[in-house]
Amino acid sequence: MIPRSIAKRAKQLSTWFPVVSVTGPRQSGKSTLVKAVFPDYAYANLENPQTRQQALNDPVGFIRNRPNRLIIDEAQLAPELFSMIQVVSDESNELGQYVLSGSLNFLFLRQITQSLAGRAGLLKLLPLTYSEALSAKGSLTPDSFMLRGGYPRLYDVDMPEDAYFSAYLQTYVERDIQDYLGVRDLSSYRKLLALCAQCAGSLLNVSRLASDIGVSRDSVNSWLSMLESSYIVFRLRPYHADMRKRLTKTPKLYFYDTGLLCYLLHIRTLDQLLLSPYLGAVFENLVIEERMKAHLNAGSEPDLYFYRDENKVEVDLVDLTDPSRGLLAEIKSSQTYRSSFSKNLRKVGDEIGIPPEQRFVVERAEGDFEADGAQVRNIGTWLGMD
Repeated sequence: MIPRSIAKRAKQLSTWFPVVSVTGPRQSGKSTLVKAVFPDYAYANLENPQTRQQALNDPVGFIRNRPNRLIIDEAQLAPELFSMIQVVSDESNELGQYVLSGSLNFLFLRQITQSLAGRAGLLKLLPLTYSEALSAKGSLTPDSFMLRGGYPRLYDVDMPEDAYFSAYLQTYVERDIQDYLGVRDLSSYRKLLALCAQCAGSLLNVSRLASDIGVSRDSVNSWLSMLESSYIVFRLRPYHADMRKRLTKTPKLYFYDTGLLCYLLHIRTLDQLLLSPYLGAVFENLVIEERMKAHLNAGSEPDLYFYRDENKVEVDLVDLTDPSRGLLAEIKSSQTYRSSFSKNLRKVGDEIGIPPEQRFVVERAEGDFEADGAQVRNIGTWLGMD
């Protein structure tokens, strides 16, 4: 098993709550994680049709006849189990009784909030961080990680990225949209995925996407919601604390994994990536997704934004997860530092109260230094920051 940073937090939650829940994209390593952290627990996987049928037919017996130290994978596939888990956990009032995992956020969390509110400690497990992947493949560079992404299977088996992501899209992403939204027009859905990749790091224009695909705006919104629920894409909100100032209200779109993003952009080799017009967007995506992973692995809910005002003064990342240590980052794929990179950091930092030591330029240049009132960090250094 590749050691996961979130393992310590999972164990900690089991000493605080009767239920620990772990959500995240398919193939992010949830099953491997919970089995490793809780090796003495019984295990049931509802992806197994026979096991799922037992849970659906007799939810009371399914829980009563099993140990009260139990892992249930893909628990959202049998919604009635959640009510029974509530009953049993309330009866015994023991901590760490059940560990539940799920891949479809909207189904899983709906059951948690309806039946287990206040009884479950919540975790999100995303694909490997760069540091985690580096522990499995010591020769991995940030650029190579940007291309390969963080799905653990790619580090367990030496296989081409395109073979993995082709199967991943067909087996999981397309299956979910068919099973849960009844979508049969997969060609339009695939077109949406491709267009999302092309606009990664840009302001999300749903109307434009609908027009380019030739479907309704409602369809695009529905499909985007499924992609978000499946942890394929996420929206980065604009910062707008000062309601008197005219700031954009439109979010930006990013992917949870740059490997999948590169695949959808038809980038197959590192040389292609480094020469691609999308390099800047992919690099920006990497920096922001890794910041999100770092917070989630520490058990914090990321509070991330970008800044853009009416004069198009923009900063790529505003991190307010820890209000006492707010952070700004301007993200550049360049290997050459320019003083213009830190210009907006000064303006925005002064305006929203982020001190100079927390203003960063993250780039692919060698070395770390201070320049123009900002902390310039090589991507390798940045990926090792807390």
